[in-house]
Amino acid sequence: MKKVAVLMGSDSDLPVVEKCLTTLSAFSVPFEVHVFSAHRTPVQVSEFVSGAREAGFGVIIAAAGKAAHLAGACAAQTTLPVIGIPVKSSTLDGLDALLSTVQMPSGLPVATVAIDGAENAALLAIQILAVEDCVLAKKLDSAREAGADKVLAADKKITGRY
Repeated sequence: MKKVAVLMGSDSDLPVVEKCLTTLSAFSVPFEVHVFSAHRTPVQVSEFVSGAREAGFGVIIAAAGKAAHLAGACAAQTTLPVIGIPVKSSTLDGLDALLSTVQMPSGLPVATVAIDGAENAALLAIQILAVEDCVLAKKLDSAREAGADKVLAADKKITGRY
């Protein structure tokens, strides 16, 4: 199975990114996590991302706040799928990070999840890997069924109460 690279622009992003790591672990998807800044460590970002495919990665997830250029910097150096997680900061409640992540020029796509949407970033990465992994696809199907069962149980409880 291909690995997922999870990069964050700062260690202050870890409380958000942990939801991603927990989700990847729950699906037994191998991953590596690193702190690399598009602005402070551009050489390390370039070296890691440009060699990611050869190192066995299938997807890159990049989380960053404020200017949030990490996902775009990754996408510029690989044809692997890149998923951006805009991280909410005290500045503009994460809108700046969302716009910086989602507004990529033509030819350099970054799939972008919601502000602080780390769990969905992990699930999207898992869906990408599951295109060629039937076991992973079955795990996703089971998770969806469990989610539906939870909603239906809540519906039964509420409709029975009222």
